[in-house]
Amino acid sequence: MSKGSQHPLTILEQEAYEVFSELGFEVSRGPELETLWYNFDSLNVPKDHPARDMQDTFYIKDKPDLVLRTHATNTTARTLERAAKEGIKEIASISIGKVFRNEATDITHEMQFFQIDGCMIGESVNLANMKAVLIEFYKKALGPDVEIEFRPSFFPFTEPSVEVHAKFNGRWLEMMGGGMIHPNVLKNAGLDPAKVQGFAFGGGLDRIAMIRWNIPDVRLFYQGDLRLNQF
Repeated sequence: MSKGSQHPLTILEQEAYEVFSELGFEVSRGPELETLWYNFDSLNVPKDHPARDMQDTFYIKDKPDLVLRTHATNTTARTLERAAKEGIKEIASISIGKVFRNEATDITHEMQFFQIDGCMIGESVNLANMKAVLIEFYKKALGPDVEIEFRPSFFPFTEPSVEVHAKFNGRWLEMMGGGMIHPNVLKNAGLDPAKVQGFAFGGGLDRIAMIRWNIPDVRLFYQGDLRLNQF
């Protein structure tokens, strides 16, 4: 009897955990059904931010405080809060899990996808540290010759913020966002921005798999076609 094979996203998830573990990151988990506090408020996302609108977020009927998480950064919020409660001054954490967006689908967008999310805090952690960590990860995931660019951007939970882009089929594809954790996020977690700082990042695991195996459409990951495993 022939044996089955692992899904490409499962392979990449396991490899990602191995890479970040070697870099000193611990594995953290967060719930897919999340409160507004950990999904938005604690991460400095304003009440009037477009991401909180019904067309972007899946809200739970008759439970106004609960949503399907729109990013795995809820795990970062919980990790920072745990660090504050336990008096931990240095921590590096990585999490991979499914997230949900109420949006139109196309070849690079899905209403559900897997996101890799991480953070590192300490007394002198800086943006150069994040750049070094992510370059190491992408070289391991996509090969030593992968082309990566960091571009200035804006996110409510980081300041300054950057977008991470990788070359795919001759064009740049946004892979991830990140930056230095916003002081308000640290305060919301119970940490003192004057004593600790750090970076956070998050992005789609699916897009990394698309580049690695030259998969043309992100929707193929969720259609149950076993021929996908040939990649």
